[in-house]
Amino acid sequence: MSFEDYTITHVRRLILEQLEKENDYAQNQIVMKGILKAYGQTLSTDRVLTEFNWLLEQGLVTLESFGGFTVARLTERGLDIATGTAMIPGIARKGV
Repeated sequence: MSFEDYTITHVRRLILEQLEKENDYAQNQIVMKGILKAYGQTLSTDRVLTEFNWLLEQGLVTLESFGGFTVARLTERGLDIATGTAMIPGIARKGV
């Protein structure tokens, strides 16, 4: 696994864990970009949207766009991954 692949698996884990902390399990790409930066992961807005879309393809989030913002919201399956109840390839295991 390349360093970039390793890093992105942890970024995806971080996105899901941050969504799990939100009262409504949702956050927009701009706020998420800031959260990731606070954890040392500086991504472009386009890259955050790319990861949102990857998570959508896996059935882990739903996406809703309005007013220039895209909001990702955890699905039940996404919550299982965020809490470590389940695992899928492409996302770092919880606690690793």
